[in-house]
Amino acid sequence: MEKLEDILTRLGNKIANAGGENQAGQGAQPALLPDRHPVRDFFVAELLHWALKSDHHSMEHPMFSLSKTPDRQIRHYEHNGISVTIVPGAHGLANIWDKDILLYCISVLMDGLNQGLEVNRTVRLIAHNFLVSTNRTRGGRSYDELRAALERLRGTSITTNIVTNGTRKSRGFGLIDNWEIVERSPTNGRMLAVEVTLNKWLYDAVLACEVLTLNRDYFRLSGGLERRLYELARKHCGKQAK
Repeated sequence: MEKLEDILTRLGNKIANAGGENQAGQGAQPALLPDRHPVRDFFVAELLHWALKSDHHSMEHPMFSLSKTPDRQIRHYEHNGISVTIVPGAHGLANIWDKDILLYCISVLMDGLNQGLEVNRTVRLIAHNFLVSTNRTRGGRSYDELRAALERLRGTSITTNIVTNGTRKSRGFGLIDNWEIVERSPTNGRMLAVEVTLNKWLYDAVLACEVLTLNRDYFRLSGGLERRLYELARKHCGKQAK
């Protein structure tokens, strides 16, 4: 797979040549965040063996905010007979960093399917493993941000007629159906494990293998625009091997 830095440099050059500049003000040479966890414990290292996956549909269609500032704008998008309406919840629209939770869940499910295991819509997420795998810090603030991301995903409502698993239906759903803390730290009450139930629309897309592999350095992109550009490039440019 082509290096993510090369893809972003090409895209950045196109933006600069058009007189634009990326959201982080970095011009034509996007920078990656450092690898925050170069030395990982055995269990996380084993976890990182699975390939990072994203569904086709959220890569192609603008379902997530590119800003960490609360976004409460209702959005409607139509293209080639496909319509998508995104309505934010009380905590604002889910943003592209919140999507990391969906990427993690999709990757776990696809790894299970590839191993011939039985899977279902509910994925158990170990908070520490999620933070390390997505290149986040492990302080208390990151646990608070994880909870806030779950709330935004649950609150954001999507109405669409995008085909998944061979079926086109007009459907309305939250980005996740629900989440539940299933284990807390005995010392500070912080979440240790959480169960996330995906909506059926996304789950059907996973079962149909409507996914693409992402470069793990995706999690080192700090800007929302850079992440979105990489998604679009991965979805539409060149040969799209899974």
